[in-house]
Amino acid sequence: MQFGTHMIHPRIHRAKTVLINANILTMNPSFPHAQWIAISDGIIRAAGEGRDYKEFATKSTEVIDCGSKIVLPGFVDAHLHLRAFAESCVSLDLSQIQGLRSIKDIQGAIKNRCKESLPGTWIRGRGYNEFYLTENRHPRRWDLDKVAPNHPVKLTHRSGHAHVLNSLALSLVGVSTETGDPPGGLIDRDTTTGELTGLLFEMGDFLSQRIPPLGERELLGGLHIANQQLLSFGITSVQDASNLNDLKRWKEIRSWKEAGLFNPRIGLMLGSKGLDQFREEGSSDFSTSVSEKHLRINGAKIILDETTGELKPSQDELNETVLKIHRAGFQVAVHAIEENAVESACSAIEYALNRLPRSDHRHRIEHCSVCSPTLSRRLAALGVIVVTQPSFIFFNGDRYLGTVPSQDLQYLYPIGSLLKAGILVAGSSDCPIVPPNPLMGIYSSVSRKSNTGKVLSPGERIEPIDALRMYTTHAARAGFEGHHKGSIMPGKLADLVVLSGDPTAATADEIKDMEVVMTILNGEVVWEKDR
Repeated sequence: MQFGTHMIHPRIHRAKTVLINANILTMNPSFPHAQWIAISDGIIRAAGEGRDYKEFATKSTEVIDCGSKIVLPGFVDAHLHLRAFAESCVSLDLSQIQGLRSIKDIQGAIKNRCKESLPGTWIRGRGYNEFYLTENRHPRRWDLDKVAPNHPVKLTHRSGHAHVLNSLALSLVGVSTETGDPPGGLIDRDTTTGELTGLLFEMGDFLSQRIPPLGERELLGGLHIANQQLLSFGITSVQDASNLNDLKRWKEIRSWKEAGLFNPRIGLMLGSKGLDQFREEGSSDFSTSVSEKHLRINGAKIILDETTGELKPSQDELNETVLKIHRAGFQVAVHAIEENAVESACSAIEYALNRLPRSDHRHRIEHCSVCSPTLSRRLAALGVIVVTQPSFIFFNGDRYLGTVPSQDLQYLYPIGSLLKAGILVAGSSDCPIVPPNPLMGIYSSVSRKSNTGKVLSPGERIEPIDALRMYTTHAARAGFEGHHKGSIMPGKLADLVVLSGDPTAATADEIKDMEVVMTILNGEVVWEKDR
């Protein structure tokens, strides 16, 4: 309820913590600004202006003076891959090596890693992008063999949808010239000789079943790094969108949460295997001692892919899969990038809704990279949520300008048009594809600039407040969690982020240079700059 100039919870609570002297953007239209927040038991009890916070404070209350800095709801990343992110933190990150511009540079990085590893040890690298290499091509197995004849090597493309293996690695995973393309995958071959080039498309699942996973100690080391990075970016909740999530992955992530190894709240999407396990073996196997507000099942993920030149699964298969998930009461999240795939996803969702109407289904399309106005109107009519990755504009913008057909370029990541059509658009990173920094996504949405300053479809720019909503209220709502997170209101979770500047009163370039000063999760300071 609201009294005068501040909001107050109906029951007066003595606060454990009070944030004062703050410029609070509540993301609540009915009370958009405040100067203080009172917190107890991990819950926001009140927020207001002036000095009224004193009625909540006692001698034992911790008072945090925000120094007039901006306070927002904690950021929500609506689509990332947690285990892959942890693995990437202890892998050879080719995207972060300064001066890496060629396959020769990649070879040098692999050679150095081999010197640090015993023969036979898997060398895992990720983050290369052939568009920015001097050779303007993917590395091939022969390139890797030259520097790593005694180590199996797997390089993962920045997109996560292609991998390059050296000859030893191909042998160990059982791929030879006689091996046929697996369902939905493509094994690249030299067009003249038919020899394997080592390049594999859409075969991540295939490889994950054949390449030994990281040792637990190494994986947990990567998890620690990933946890700290997310907190340093003000991220207090994540939605894990891996289609490999199953009962085994649930138990692994559950163990991380129960042991206190990972702070942000997690919503986990299940892949097809995980969904079948949930339905066949019962939800009791997916139980946890951790509160549902810290770890929960968050729908089911479907990959819709055109790598082989035709959509897989087929429309009929996709229709029935979406209907099965919809009928089970789950939220559907369809990975669909290009317009043909987005159309197919719409048709499948429409098929399910016609057979079993449900007003607040919140089915999602992940990526929706190319979307015309006609298709936007169809998405809006179906009530579909779009979960997008604005940072791709910054990190991949030059490649898009050089490779995306002009007829598609005008409809690439059309965030402004999607919002105008009335679609709920949530922000995410697809991490580890790009760094999970929401401020970079906000900057990209506002500026539409690549990392070299080139502009993509300036008409799709949005206002900073709308960009902030994508990573707060909209992302929370996309995960069916808007009732307890995404805005600053009495009764909601005390997940907050303190910023060095105000995105709503800054130029786009100023947003890019802003930093997180403090991250508060469940009412506790979990990260602080220079602490």
